Amino acid sequence: MNQNDRYEAAKKQYALFGVDTDAAIERLKEIPVSLHCWQGDDVTGFDHDGPLTGGIQTTGNYPGKARTPEELMQDLDFALKLMPGKKKLNLHANYAIFKETGYANRDELEPKHFAPWVEFAKERNMGIDFNPTFFSHDCVKDGLTLTSPDEGTRNFWIRHGKACVRLSEFFAKETGIPCVMNIWIGDGYKDIPADRMGPRLRYKDSIEQIIAEPHDPALVKICVESKVFGIGVESYTAGSAEFTLTFAATHEGILPLMDNGHYHPTEVVYDKIPALLCFFPEIALHITRPVRWDSDHVVLFDDETKEMAKEIVRCDAINRVHMALDYFDASINRISAWTVGFRSWQKALLNALCTPNDSLKVLQDESRLTELMVMQEEVKTLPFGAVWERYCEQCGVESGAEWFTKVKEYEKNVLTGRG
Repeated sequence: MNQNDRYEAAKKQYALFGVDTDAAIERLKEIPVSLHCWQGDDVTGFDHDGPLTGGIQTTGNYPGKARTPEELMQDLDFALKLMPGKKKLNLHANYAIFKETGYANRDELEPKHFAPWVEFAKERNMGIDFNPTFFSHDCVKDGLTLTSPDEGTRNFWIRHGKACVRLSEFFAKETGIPCVMNIWIGDGYKDIPADRMGPRLRYKDSIEQIIAEPHDPALVKICVESKVFGIGVESYTAGSAEFTLTFAATHEGILPLMDNGHYHPTEVVYDKIPALLCFFPEIALHITRPVRWDSDHVVLFDDETKEMAKEIVRCDAINRVHMALDYFDASINRISAWTVGFRSWQKALLNALCTPNDSLKVLQDESRLTELMVMQEEVKTLPFGAVWERYCEQCGVESGAEWFTKVKEYEKNVLTGRG
């Protein structure tokens, strides 16, 4: 049986459950997913030589790490060709490029420092999402940025945030696609603080000053992201889930951003998605894979990933949820990490689009719960692989592991030469 025969047989089986696989494939082609630049160089960026700070770290030292903007763009471009679907580019502020412009500190960043990235994105018909970088910098004082009691320190980072708002609007205007700008800080304390409220009040004021920077909210989607803890900030983080969610709820136009690695180990983000959609017109999502903690493992086609995608689809929220990948694994080939993670989220979205959500909802609403369980289990063994093959074929990429042969060749011919 060839690929076309497999797909036609699968299409008929899905149709028995009321699912139009052709429509699912066409819908997925139009869903943008933001690919994070920082997987390619272990979150190093190009504006400092020091180590990562802010409670995050990468593990591993696999050969071939990108060392320059040119190498990072080369690797990104190679990876993009292995992924089906619609992409955006997700940048951190520390990826400013100073080769032609001269160095500028983070509170002085301008569009010219990101012009090569804009050109890269426009040539590939991608929008750009953006993140201020509140870590790995000399102006992080005692581990603090926007919560610092030192006003000079705090004002520096407020200026950085304002500069990033301006940059985000620049990206949106240049690409013609709204820019999601995410505010996340690692500010906190290793041991029990004497004052939990003071840092949060300073953080609140800092964000309010940042979002007061003039911008078009239709072009710049500002988000606030929470965190449970980080390395060196195990006892307290100012930007907790309660803080960021309440901030978004009480400030017009601000979106909550959930990273599914930023919660306690027994919490699941897929249950939080429909809860937030009851109140917010739009939300943002960082997709990762936590193993015991916010360890930023490569996204897989696993249960939590599937369930997050299902909630977005069954809540009819594809146009309300801004989706972005966020992980960084330096223990394996970085291009493979990008590719596996992006393809896994694409599989999860396609699987969700091929789930008979409407008929399953009817069973729930009619309290036919025995039948609901039976049908949910039956759906799990539908021939999804054949639908994925057809989707990849139409997107012009390999559906199976053949793409990895290209990665191995690229590693041999390009990555190993980097030392």
